[in-house]
Amino acid sequence: MFRNLRDTLNAYKARDPAARSKLEIFILYPGVHATINHWTAHWLWRRKLRFLARIVSQWSRFWTGVEIHPGAKIGRRLVIDHGMGIVIGETAELGDDVLLYQGVTLGGTGKDQGKRHPTIGNNVLVGSGAKILGPFTVGDGARIAANAVVLKEVPAGSTAVGVPARVVRVDGVQSDFVKTVDHIDVPDPLEAQLQALRAQLDQIESQCKNRACVKAETKED
Repeated sequence: MFRNLRDTLNAYKARDPAARSKLEIFILYPGVHATINHWTAHWLWRRKLRFLARIVSQWSRFWTGVEIHPGAKIGRRLVIDHGMGIVIGETAELGDDVLLYQGVTLGGTGKDQGKRHPTIGNNVLVGSGAKILGPFTVGDGARIAANAVVLKEVPAGSTAVGVPARVVRVDGVQSDFVKTVDHIDVPDPLEAQLQALRAQLDQIESQCKNRACVKAETKED
């Protein structure tokens, strides 16, 4: 537990430019408190002390604004930036080095039984207000843009944008999105399609003008 806490504080210090010291992070950051409380709640949950586990998780929700079901599985070095309004469901699984911003929901669709919540890979960034709903996988190194609504699997090293989210491959190269901490400057697949259509229209317009000029010259001759 103490090793996990040390790694978590180091992760916050590395990724939050506002963090001045590990002591400040430990005392003042609600994301750290929510994670520590979840360690306790999850320990109780695994030992079938479900009611006590829910008491701990609800107490944590009241004080931190972060709701993590005690049944959720969380990897090492989770960073919850600001944290208010985050919801992580019972069967959600998070890998290592995940970065979550405020308002994120890792939820279910309400129609599934058993595994109902998403599995988040390693080194994944989830932007503010994003919703990931359903029992699918978000691959390692993926990036979920702010306010995206993800309803299907996201491949490793990709970016999901929009409502419902569309997946964009980032030049075929997996980036370390957690270290870059950039969930604003992401490619928009709809904009790319519109640009492609605009280019086709410009080409057609140019061809029509050329044909009209040829016809006009023919008539003059």
